[in-house]
Amino acid sequence: MINKELNHRKVAMIGCGFVGSASAFSLMQSGLFSEMVLIDADRDKAEGEAMDISHGVPFGEPMKIYAGDYDDIVDAAVVIVTAGANQKPDETRLDLVHKNVGIFKSIMPEIAKRNYQGILLIVSNPVDILTYTALKLSGLPEQRVIGSGTVLDTARLKSKLGEHLGVDSRSVHAFILGEHGDSEIAAWSSANVSGIPLDTFCEMRGHFNHDEATEKIAETVKNSAYEIIAKKRATYYGIAMSVKRICEAITRNEKSILPVSGMMHGEYGITDVVLSMPAIIGANGLEDQVPVSLDEVEQEKLRASANALKTVLADIDLM
Repeated sequence: MINKELNHRKVAMIGCGFVGSASAFSLMQSGLFSEMVLIDADRDKAEGEAMDISHGVPFGEPMKIYAGDYDDIVDAAVVIVTAGANQKPDETRLDLVHKNVGIFKSIMPEIAKRNYQGILLIVSNPVDILTYTALKLSGLPEQRVIGSGTVLDTARLKSKLGEHLGVDSRSVHAFILGEHGDSEIAAWSSANVSGIPLDTFCEMRGHFNHDEATEKIAETVKNSAYEIIAKKRATYYGIAMSVKRICEAITRNEKSILPVSGMMHGEYGITDVVLSMPAIIGANGLEDQVPVSLDEVEQEKLRASANALKTVLADIDLM
């Protein structure tokens, strides 16, 4: 068992595929960390990515970037896991379950045996299932195991709403909740633009077919990944920016509210499953889930999303 004081300026990336390398590049540009270790089953891949990304450091801030192994994670403030099989065209995130649970069964014991004391951020898909898997196999406290959840889906929703309404997407406040996948729900009942209820703001901007418009936007958001994968075989830039945003909240102890994957303990009648819900994120990880206001239909959809994930979990051997 290794004990080493955390270096709050160090991050580790496990998995150097499209998502891992794009996330590493985003973090290099962010200035959040001064040290980054890349770990991959293919050591040459990790070394190549480390070399390539480090060549951009002279245009940014000083940073040590190198390929390493699991011993190098011990003092990292954040360990990010992007390792896993890629989602193929016509394949759902849940279709990836057994392949990626198998990969996690080799990764998580390596983390557990090193008595890791930092934050574990799961990005691999299906992220809610794999965050649950990481919790069970790593032995880490719940607040220190976070999934990237629907942070990207929520950004896509804000982007589409901002485009629809002709306003800065940063002024749009709305969440995608539940599974990061096909059963996700848009929480329209609590959506607003700078405090103005969404329907009211839509009418201010000349939009009156609320149900039709919101249904179309929600479907577009849900199918965004499928469309991108069909066109370019993978998605990685949007999730890379989402990873950077979550790391910002952690390293700066921002107490920001982000829709990340966390364990449910009776909220909305849901237990023993990891779902994406708004939560306060800071230096200690997931501090508290935020009880966002949902109408009865949305609550029922959230429970259905939880049940869809539980059905998958029932078919997984985590021993």
